[in-house]
Amino acid sequence: MIRFENVSVTYDGSAEPTVQGVDFEVPEGELVLLVGPSGVGKSTVLGAVSGLVPHFTGGTLRGRVTVAGRDTRTHKPRELADVVGTVGQDPLAHFVTDTVEDELAYGMESLGLAPDVMRRRVEETLDLLGLSDLRARPIATLSGGQQQRVAIGSVLTPHPRVLVLDEPTSALDPAAAEEVLAVLQRLVHDLGTTVLLAEHRLERVIQYADQVALLPAPGEPPVLGTPADIMAVSPVYPPVVALGRLANWTPLPLTVRDARRRASALRQQLDERTSIPTKGRGELRDQPQTTRTRPQSAPPTPLGTPTPRRWFRRTPQPPTTTPTSPHAAETQALSIRRAHIHALRHIDLTITPGETIALMGRNGAGKSTLLSALVGLVEPTAGSVRTGGAVPHRTPPRDLVRKVGLVPQEPRDLLYADTVAGECDAADRDASAAPGTCRALVTELLPGVTDDIHPRDLSEGQRLALALAVVLTARPPLLLLDEPTRGLDYAAKARLVTVLRGLAAEGHAIVLATHDVELAAELADRVVLLAEGEIIADGPTADVVVSSPSFAPQVTKILAPQQWLTVTQVRQALS
Repeated sequence: MIRFENVSVTYDGSAEPTVQGVDFEVPEGELVLLVGPSGVGKSTVLGAVSGLVPHFTGGTLRGRVTVAGRDTRTHKPRELADVVGTVGQDPLAHFVTDTVEDELAYGMESLGLAPDVMRRRVEETLDLLGLSDLRARPIATLSGGQQQRVAIGSVLTPHPRVLVLDEPTSALDPAAAEEVLAVLQRLVHDLGTTVLLAEHRLERVIQYADQVALLPAPGEPPVLGTPADIMAVSPVYPPVVALGRLANWTPLPLTVRDARRRASALRQQLDERTSIPTKGRGELRDQPQTTRTRPQSAPPTPLGTPTPRRWFRRTPQPPTTTPTSPHAAETQALSIRRAHIHALRHIDLTITPGETIALMGRNGAGKSTLLSALVGLVEPTAGSVRTGGAVPHRTPPRDLVRKVGLVPQEPRDLLYADTVAGECDAADRDASAAPGTCRALVTELLPGVTDDIHPRDLSEGQRLALALAVVLTARPPLLLLDEPTRGLDYAAKARLVTVLRGLAAEGHAIVLATHDVELAAELADRVVLLAEGEIIADGPTADVVVSSPSFAPQVTKILAPQQWLTVTQVRQALS
């Protein structure tokens, strides 16, 4: 169905090809997973299937890509629209209408399908993706994860023969991700749809793949094989594979079920250990941890944050002053209502310097709204919110930047320079930091990214890491991150965890709104679980996630009833 014949792509201004030597075939009715570190060209390979590369992106494509017999060099994206459905990393760039139902119908209208066919398919897709209650909602009012499901649904309704999906579950909660992947599996098995999918959260998708295509490094040709064969040699792999490698299981397990069947001896070995894992920090202690010891020193110098188009304009740091509150932030009976929707209800939350909190919950539970309230973008309908002793929505930006920094879901809103070097220089100036401070963070988070590259030429995950480096340059005492691992591979995520642990050890408070249960297990001291705008659980990481089938990490599911959260903990115990 999809055939790559010695394909290479070189973008204008680049000396080396982004991808080269791509030569493999995706058979009809199979799901092929494209994996590899961030920035190796996965999105470029996907774009070559839909014709976006090079017709939209520019550059030079050598070799040949055919889809259902059509050569993408001679067929533009509109001439492939009846065969290929594409969902990119950014759902907002995908939408052309205002409401959910209109968006689901738009592609079929463009293809001239009959109204009764359109109506039936819209209803089917609403049910498949759990969007029935949102059918009349304006897309602009949806959460990021809900928008992702609408974007996927809009390409499903025309019933294309090929689906090309770039990070389709990155903004979805675990339950919603399972629903989407189950839909894709039904399309593959029941309708013979061909799916080419790129995804960094391999723990979610590896068990659904018929084949895996590994892009090992920029410019290197892909390696195609079965999931088990590729995971044995891949530089990126999910926790279940990491645990299998640690325990020397052969063949490597790809699912929690397979791993549990082999884990009896490992559980017994761990049960003989006297140490008990801490709550999500990857360390071991002799006694269970119930509270976290926090640094008693004063927080580091509070510096800038993005602000409204209050939060993407960087502001120079004002002189340092002593914090007016012992808490990094606190809310009391906080409620926020948007139109007829209660986004938050009676939220009581205290955030202490030095602790790391993971906000978790279904899409639309209110996580991003709570972050917006903490940074002053949203005014409470009732109750109060204070950040570093100040009321954020009433605090001038020049004062607020001394207390809080936000990295939003859309990192491009923070990036306006023409090069990475320009972004770093601006960040250093705005934060009154030593020259090279931001560049050092970029090197730590994104090794190999050069100064002269344009931020728009980075992958979604690389742009997010650059935006994070820009905000971290200011070292704000309260750091808010909305889906910080979206688009990051496991190595990049590990580097991010190292940076954030260092900040927490220095007294920074960190709040993560995330669907990444593995990140929460690795990093968070505390998990706050939201549902329908209310806090339904708040406690140490292990206490909350172990009792939740949806939000438990893979290692916990494999080694239950023991309360291990990460491979790091298991490795330390065994050593």
